[in-house]
Amino acid sequence: MIPVAILGAGHWGPNFVRNFHRSQQTQVLWVIDPDSSRLQQVQIRFPDISLSSDPREAINDPRVEAVVIATPTSTHYELAKAALLARKHVLLEKPIATRVDHARELCELADKFERILLVGHLFLYNGAVQRVKDFLKEGTLGRVYYISMVRTNLGPIRIDVNAAWDLASHDISIANYWLGTEPLSASAIGGSWINANIQDAVFATLRYPNEVLVTLHASWLNPRKARHITVVGERRMLTCDDMELTEPIRLYDKQVTDSYTKPAFVDTFASFRSSVREGDILIPRVTVGEPLKRECDDFIESIRTGKQPLTGGLEGVAVVRVLEAIQRSIRASGREEKVIS
Repeated sequence: MIPVAILGAGHWGPNFVRNFHRSQQTQVLWVIDPDSSRLQQVQIRFPDISLSSDPREAINDPRVEAVVIATPTSTHYELAKAALLARKHVLLEKPIATRVDHARELCELADKFERILLVGHLFLYNGAVQRVKDFLKEGTLGRVYYISMVRTNLGPIRIDVNAAWDLASHDISIANYWLGTEPLSASAIGGSWINANIQDAVFATLRYPNEVLVTLHASWLNPRKARHITVVGERRMLTCDDMELTEPIRLYDKQVTDSYTKPAFVDTFASFRSSVREGDILIPRVTVGEPLKRECDDFIESIRTGKQPLTGGLEGVAVVRVLEAIQRSIRASGREEKVIS
């Protein structure tokens, strides 16, 4: 069994405790959190786990082989660096760091010490996201024109990073995964109403190769929880709604007819409708399962076999590059900024 330490017992940490405690391939030795009330809750449910407020106790424990970090974004770099220097495998919640140079350093340390570094871009383990990837790989939609991504909710409100780093990081990782590349540039605006200089809502446009546009709307100041994506292609279109647990994908057999064959003059609604094609709506079957369990299983398999995980350090660096460009654009009032590789 792989001995594991989990740093962070707040919003997401208990889910890691549950998954790694249930696994027959791992043993949770430590849970670390500065909040004693959180540790008390862990102790009630898992009395066999050692508890502490000091992450050094777990990181320096020679029995520990893997460290899971589910702490605020601003702490990721220092904790992950300490764990890697202690020769531990690391599962690090997204984003990998708040600076590209720090993210690259973590990747270099993982390579140097031959340790697994998995960044928790959880939605890449989502069955619907993987099904859309299959459609795009098969060319079902034809050439992709644009992708619209909306991720909103009322809270939780962060005080160390803005809504782009907290929420849009999910969608950037999805877009990179689906398109198989990184954006060339980013332009963005945002508004800060709750805490000064921390944007509660961000609206961004990413330019990908082959003239693909990706728009992002990320907000933790919204009355409606939404995780909705639209992909528009030349032959078909689809929507992916993560709030629809059983049938998240709709594939639309719709397209605009070739511009050279449409009527020269459209003066009626019926004539206008004849210039577009509307076919069936397909609801594909999607494999149901907990994405976090798949992520944890990928981490365990990577440790055992040495393979690279689906969301490794390099994928994490790519997302931070985009987030830095978005941040520069916000500071420059929406000026288009290159994504620096």
